[in-house]
Amino acid sequence: MEDRSLAVTRRSLHGVAELLLAGPQHRDGGGLRLRVVPGGFSTLDGTRRVEGDLLVTPTQELPLEGTYAELAAAAGIEAWRLDHVYSGGPKIAPEERLEVDPAAARLLADAFARGDAALRALAPEETPVLWPEHFDVGITVAEVNYGVSPGDDYLAEPYAYVGPWTPRTGDFWNAPFGAVRPLAELPDVVEFFTIGRSLLDN
Repeated sequence: MEDRSLAVTRRSLHGVAELLLAGPQHRDGGGLRLRVVPGGFSTLDGTRRVEGDLLVTPTQELPLEGTYAELAAAAGIEAWRLDHVYSGGPKIAPEERLEVDPAAARLLADAFARGDAALRALAPEETPVLWPEHFDVGITVAEVNYGVSPGDDYLAEPYAYVGPWTPRTGDFWNAPFGAVRPLAELPDVVEFFTIGRSLLDN
């Protein structure tokens, strides 16, 4: 898959996560948190979700195309940015057009699914959250962030991370914020998380 297809699809889906799911949800008092669901991600109550290259509502399935404002209007909502809540979001205007490659969307949905499953296996008492600011699924346990990102400015492909609040040193810790491994090189995400946790315990 071309890097551009992945990058533009990730940006478009990040925009949907903020402007069409978390933004309206937060405006209506439902908070920021999103969740991973089969094929993509959704609002907490599941009334709107992304499934592949579709926005699914209780009454319709809409292709992820056109502008965010147009897609929001078709879904019966108002596109809503969250710049007033956090500083690290996608910075996408409602008038910007979406560009979603179905294959890239499936790859990113698989990354979120792998991350969600691994996090639940690592810490069954925790509920993974898909955060709209950085568009990653994660949990925090004992001042350590565990999660999976679909890619970002640090690493352009999906990756798993272990991010202790207190910096660590050593071969395992290969990123400024902790440790990262590309998902394409990581057959067992739970093992990566578990190794990171064991090193923190020493």
